[in-house]
Amino acid sequence: MKAVTLLLTSPVSSVPSRTNSGSRSGSKLRATNSSVSSSKEGPDSDFQKHIVDAEVLITTPFHPGYLTRDLVEKAKNLKLCITAGVGSDHIDLNAAVDHRIQVLEVSGSNVVSVAEHVVMSILLLVRNFVPAHEMIERGDWMVSDIARNAFDLEGKVVGTIGAGRIGYRVLQRLVPFDCKELLYYDYAPLPAAAAEAVKARRVEDLKEFVSQCDVVTVNCPLHEGTRGLVNAELLKHFKKGAWLVNTARGAICDRDAVAAALASGQIAGYSGDVWNVQPAPKDHIWRTMKNPLGGGNGMVPHYSGTTLDAQARYAKGTKSILQNYLENKPQEAQNIIVGLGKYESKAYGQR
Repeated sequence: MKAVTLLLTSPVSSVPSRTNSGSRSGSKLRATNSSVSSSKEGPDSDFQKHIVDAEVLITTPFHPGYLTRDLVEKAKNLKLCITAGVGSDHIDLNAAVDHRIQVLEVSGSNVVSVAEHVVMSILLLVRNFVPAHEMIERGDWMVSDIARNAFDLEGKVVGTIGAGRIGYRVLQRLVPFDCKELLYYDYAPLPAAAAEAVKARRVEDLKEFVSQCDVVTVNCPLHEGTRGLVNAELLKHFKKGAWLVNTARGAICDRDAVAAALASGQIAGYSGDVWNVQPAPKDHIWRTMKNPLGGGNGMVPHYSGTTLDAQARYAKGTKSILQNYLENKPQEAQNIIVGLGKYESKAYGQR
């Protein structure tokens, strides 16, 4: 088995960590030089210092090391990038294609975790939960102030932008709520049997899609075609007072446009765990934005896909990808985002 120089930007279970000898005692995965660090920001970070020598980079999407084209140009030895989780937009994928760097992620490892979080976020907004809890923390008790902006999910139209592994599982989990209708917007239709199973209807025009929804949830990858997709113009077509949930990627939604729409009441709430910059600056407007009634904010750190159950799955998957690489074994096709000089996944667009 060959030895490699390995850089981990966050500790991942079951992946070799640094020891005095540079390898993990008793491990089947051997690295002559391995570095584990959470120092990822700025030119003096461990990430930027070690990337120039690394052959394999492992990072998570929750607090990633951002691999820009400039860093790719400096990483002369880099052959493989592994995302310990799902979502590889922290890597300049076009640069990876140009430099024949493979990019893999652990597809499917956290789809259930995120889908559950989406449903929770929808309920938090629709039931006006956060202001109710804050009221209790303050020692107050004014039920009417909460109930005036609390609704049932039953009878509402809920739509997902993206009906892939996560979006479809969201639709499945919404079926028992007896929504008026479930909609989806995607570049391709679901198989007929899958659509029938959740009674979901496809809407091909995005503006028409959002205009029909009481709740819109974003479940698509971030790439050039989806960056800024939910912008000021699209938000004008939302139903007045609709709710918006985004657990996909923060940059899919325009930061200032969302804050303005919430402040004006065009949307009644925005919830999610993804930010256009991560970690989010302390003064990020999404931390404190409110609707006219003082609620509507369900933002949390990026953790929907990193429950302990999900961590076990993507740690196991990361180890498998690395082991396949070290042993020159083929990778599972579903995990390959960028192969040698070309995209292998339509999820990120053929750019």
